[in-house]
Amino acid sequence: QVQLVESGGGLVQPGGSLRLSCAASGFIFRLYGLAWYRQAPGKERELVASITSGFATNYADSVKGRFTISRDNAKITVYLQMNSLKPEDTAVYYCHTNLGLGPNWGQGTQVTVSS
Repeated sequence: QVQLVESGGGLVQPGGSLRLSCAASGFIFRLYGLAWYRQAPGKERELVASITSGFATNYADSVKGRFTISRDNAKITVYLQMNSLKPEDTAVYYCHTNLGLGPNWGQGTQVTVSS
């Protein structure tokens, strides 16, 4: 059974940093791409960043230069380092993978950027 468990969210002031983690299990982690999505209140879920099995990365324009996605295949974990956070980054952040049978999502972790 595929499981994705996010952690690391919280309340941070504008300009601050957070690192999200997503611990995976139930599949051969190193073979699949992973991604972080986010959903703000009243808005659709959007792709934030993705990383392939070959470590190629892709970012939404709104987070380029501020966020970094990475993966540690030994720890079976994907990370999202978020710097220079803005109030508009406030959202629930979800870890995602797709093994070919449909999307798999974590439960989400709340990130709130506010002074």
